Amino acid sequence: MAEKKQIPGTGGDHYIPYEERTGAESIVYFTRDLSAEGLRRIFQRVSGNITGKTGIKLHTGEPHGPNIIPRPWVKELIEKDLPGASIVETNSYYEGGRYTTEQHRETLKVNGGTFCTFDIMDEEGAAALPVNKGNCITEMFMGKDILDYDSLFVLTHFKGHSKGGFGGSDKNIGIGCADGRIGKKMIHTTPGSDDMWDISDEEFMERMTESAKAVVDHFGEHISYVNVMRNMSVSCDCEGTAAEPVVTPNVGILASLDILAIDQASVDLVYAMKEEDRHALVERIESRHGLRQLTYMKELHMGNDRYHLIDIDHDDKEITLSEAVKDVVPFEE
Repeated sequence: MAEKKQIPGTGGDHYIPYEERTGAESIVYFTRDLSAEGLRRIFQRVSGNITGKTGIKLHTGEPHGPNIIPRPWVKELIEKDLPGASIVETNSYYEGGRYTTEQHRETLKVNGGTFCTFDIMDEEGAAALPVNKGNCITEMFMGKDILDYDSLFVLTHFKGHSKGGFGGSDKNIGIGCADGRIGKKMIHTTPGSDDMWDISDEEFMERMTESAKAVVDHFGEHISYVNVMRNMSVSCDCEGTAAEPVVTPNVGILASLDILAIDQASVDLVYAMKEEDRHALVERIESRHGLRQLTYMKELHMGNDRYHLIDIDHDDKEITLSEAVKDVVPFEE
């Protein structure tokens, strides 16, 4: 495994307001419609580059996880817009409901994920993808079946994360495409350490982001992203029924062709909420130094942290962050 000695960056606990950012702007589409139809409508805005054999990167979640993207939404999207596409995943690094392929397929049955082809990409091993100009690693080991796909649609439940602060598109592919034995270990564990979770804060964000960059570079123009801002616990879906209760209001669904822009916009929408609505998720993001995901993606030239937010509910009007969240209501089960 190709590791590099490196000194992590800093500032992962510091939020950079939009007006302090510089550079080009991307497009991020937004809808408040949290439904199967809303998901279909916003996917259509970023579907043009999805061609050939297509994988849909969707987190399985642990058994009975309460906050995953509703599987009926995904089923309808595949049947009507992505016929023939496969959901793609990899096994987990920790022991649980997705540690082995057999356990993973049982969890799929429990969580309603058997309506289409489901490819556990590391079922038969790993393949190395290069990491160009990374500080931490020169290659990342992915589930080898990633090489079988022409396009990747990254369908992400945006929420908190115990290690990453937040889990957006960067986390979904950075950890989620890495194989469960080699790749995920490269992200989480210092070689020779007895503590499998010893890498944290900025170094963790950088390793995860370099892994995501390998995926982004591999697919080139044939990758697009949707973040679903619903049931946003401070916990990842990998915590299943042990996830912390949701206290952050639902917001909507975002889509973009730019991985940095969509994750940045998702974070910005959280920060644009009232203090009492955003407090728990912001505390999780900053305490884990998760904002380093965003600044490091920018340093690696993975996208833009400035964007036009386009409201597809109102004739593609460009709106502000405050306009997007002005009508959010306290979360209810």
